[in-house]
Amino acid sequence: MKLSRQITDAHRRIKDNILNTPLLHSGWLSDLCNGQVYLKMESEQYTGSFKARGSLNKLLWIRENNLQQMPVTASTGNHGLGFARALDLLGMKGKVFLPNGADTSKVEAIRSYGADLEFYGDDPYTTEIHTRKTAKENNWIYVSPYNDEQIIAGQGTIGIEILEKIEEPHNILATVGGGGLISGIGTIVKERSPKTRIVGCQPENSPEMSVSVKADEYKEIEGKPTLSDGSAGGFEKDAITFDLCKELVDDFTLVSEEQIKEGIRLMIKKHHKLVEGSAAVAVASLFQDPERYADQTTVIVVCGANISLETLKEVLH
Repeated sequence: MKLSRQITDAHRRIKDNILNTPLLHSGWLSDLCNGQVYLKMESEQYTGSFKARGSLNKLLWIRENNLQQMPVTASTGNHGLGFARALDLLGMKGKVFLPNGADTSKVEAIRSYGADLEFYGDDPYTTEIHTRKTAKENNWIYVSPYNDEQIIAGQGTIGIEILEKIEEPHNILATVGGGGLISGIGTIVKERSPKTRIVGCQPENSPEMSVSVKADEYKEIEGKPTLSDGSAGGFEKDAITFDLCKELVDDFTLVSEEQIKEGIRLMIKKHHKLVEGSAAVAVASLFQDPERYADQTTVIVVCGANISLETLKEVLH
């Protein structure tokens, strides 16, 4: 089935249990670039992130197809939260694997949905490898945060909501990690508004997708620490999102850690909105080069709000 059809199916499945988040006009950014800029506030989604969409769509799809295997995932962040909420909402049994030493606040947030947790390994990569292996041995369904058509389709419902408000935006900016968000949005937007430019936004410290797309082959990059922890870590070599990004993303923009900090600060100062580092990446991508968006209508996907108190203190000081 075409991915665009899967996105419209996902919209039907999840719309009653996710928020159609606000599309806010940004006077500050509009004035800065002499254009019209809107913020798609997925930071105000359930669980504080767009990831609530994909996980819910995946689990509803599993139920629709009468699959009996238990769904599991590995995540310390927004995907784990979305997955745990979907399990709770649907009354399904599942498990979230986490590394030892995972951030206590994130662990407690995931646990608050009643999810079954299991700890293994000392870093997210080790935990993911173990989870995949364990899922295969037990005939469980491993739910990837991005390398899965139903996850991508769920994230693509954001594109449907944007086009319901603005039929033909000139640009849509979205942060890219594994590529699930921009692949979903890009698929449905390019079908319904082909002239819309899709711009992928990444931190300079973790640019694996943009480097790989430009090289036309998978490139493993040793990432540096970044405030955009929600997009850090690159993507799997065989991820379906790689070909989708090559096809759909018109351009990539890289931003520095200082620009990400400024994005967080300015969202608080100008809009009184708290956002996480990965959301600030897309905001910073516009204000670092505002002339590029002059006399155009631009939508920025503000992908999440889950920033720790410690990180926020560091950014504000």
